[in-house]
Amino acid sequence: MNGNTTKVIKISDLYNDDIQYACDILKNGGLVAFPTETVYGLGACALNPEAVKKIFEVKGRPQDNPLIVHLASFEQVNEVAYVEEKYVNVIKRLTPGPVTFVLKKKSIIPPEVTAGLDTVGVRIPAHPIAQRLAQCAGPIAAPSANLSGKPSPTDAKSVIEDLFGLVECIIDAGESAFGIESTIIDLTKEKPLVLRPGPITIEELNEIFKEFGGVEFYVPKADEKPLAPGMKYRHYAPEKTLKMVEPEKIQEYANKDVLILCTLETCEKYLKDAKNIHIIGEYARPYTIAQNLYKSLRLVDKSPYPEAVIEKLPEEGIFFSIMNRIKKAVSKF
Repeated sequence: MNGNTTKVIKISDLYNDDIQYACDILKNGGLVAFPTETVYGLGACALNPEAVKKIFEVKGRPQDNPLIVHLASFEQVNEVAYVEEKYVNVIKRLTPGPVTFVLKKKSIIPPEVTAGLDTVGVRIPAHPIAQRLAQCAGPIAAPSANLSGKPSPTDAKSVIEDLFGLVECIIDAGESAFGIESTIIDLTKEKPLVLRPGPITIEELNEIFKEFGGVEFYVPKADEKPLAPGMKYRHYAPEKTLKMVEPEKIQEYANKDVLILCTLETCEKYLKDAKNIHIIGEYARPYTIAQNLYKSLRLVDKSPYPEAVIEKLPEEGIFFSIMNRIKKAVSKF
């Protein structure tokens, strides 16, 4: 960055001239943090190997962890990857949206993006600013816009906490709608494999892919090179100790020197008089938990409490995706 400070630009519409400023940074090999409907991304031109390397340097990201390429249209998908004819209608049905497809890559995508794999994850975000950037700057390689291992950012404030002074530009466009990263589906295998659960649930995908026999959830082996982001390394984790606790046992931590992260329903049932609680959302409205999860995990390190516990949730529907993130946050690797 040559000692320059980060420019933070607040954008509420697509006619803001600062979008062109951000596009120019990407075209010139710089880094831009930008909003998507899932979490904020840290973008570089996907066709520029040197720019892509900066992402790994700034985040402290392991080199074997591939990046997702963000695109503006299905036409751009065909420019960077090979799409089997049988999957064209399904991809068009699910895009734009919070889903990433792993496809065989074309030579235009450098190995720095894919960690040397012959596949590439591509997605068309359902966010107008992300789409506009990909339209004017071309394919954008982007992981989440945070320091590696920390909770992903769902607003510009969290991005600024991690990356101010490290990137050329941060676009502030409010909070992300979903709050957890995209569902990743590998379409290069015999049967569609879900490599990372996300806003589009396994149950929904089984219905969408029923003509192909549904989908399978892929569990990676311990020593396996990651096939997609979020599969291998500890993620989403606060610095302080975080434990997962069954809802009926969480009352044992009431008014102790521990921050309790729980649903509204569990609070009302077990923790009515507790002062050391933070509501992560409503069990009856599970997408509120997804929206609030990463902010809640970031709060752990900001709180005066030396450690935290988080409520264990069921593992079906969107809860399965949320629990995937919670398990990684409490893991000790």
